[in-house]
Amino acid sequence: MEFCGHDFADATLLAEALTTPSCRMADAAVRDNQRLEFLGDAVLGMIAAERLYAAMPGENEGSLTVRRTRMVSTAALAAAAARAGIAAHLKVGRGAPPVAEGSKTLADAVEAVIGAAYLDGGIDAAREVFVSLGLGEESAAAEWGGNPKGELQVRAQAMKPPRRPEYTLVSVAGKSHEPVFTSRVRVEGIGEAEASARTHKEAEAAAAATLLKSHGLQIPNSSHR
Repeated sequence: MEFCGHDFADATLLAEALTTPSCRMADAAVRDNQRLEFLGDAVLGMIAAERLYAAMPGENEGSLTVRRTRMVSTAALAAAAARAGIAAHLKVGRGAPPVAEGSKTLADAVEAVIGAAYLDGGIDAAREVFVSLGLGEESAAAEWGGNPKGELQVRAQAMKPPRRPEYTLVSVAGKSHEPVFTSRVRVEGIGEAEASARTHKEAEAAAAATLLKSHGLQIPNSSHR
């Protein structure tokens, strides 16, 4: 049976990959896709790494890690699942709500299908699924474009040891109907920055953009100045 670019010799592997955990609520003996998702996560990471390594010989390890994180993020995988119409093929438990767009369930299904393809036909089969789903830098750039908080977070997580941006509301000034929020962001090993905006959320995003730009880190398609 052909699915996502690979012709499965063992259809039971594909069926398991498309069985969501909600099915176990009605029957605990059902094999859901979580074991295949576990395997597929590792296989997907390797394929993404090998493609980036070959395509970007001038990039250092830290930058490659950031790019790989984008490429295999939940949002990127869920978007790939939506493009391929995978949700329509998922088996869900009786009474379970419909699988939401952009959900982790969709991302898990992509990883499970890649894991199933790997067991069915080896690494080349997994690569077929990867290519068929259009996973790559294009989908990653779409996720992070204009999102400096997300960009800063993924760069912080790629550090050794992984770090987490810490946001602090410094002040709220101005008139009650026209407040000005000032926020500070700090990442150990990178530094800190402050910025002001009309909303708390925008102030945090502006602070993240300021910190990224102060260290020469580009934010694809960002609207923040």
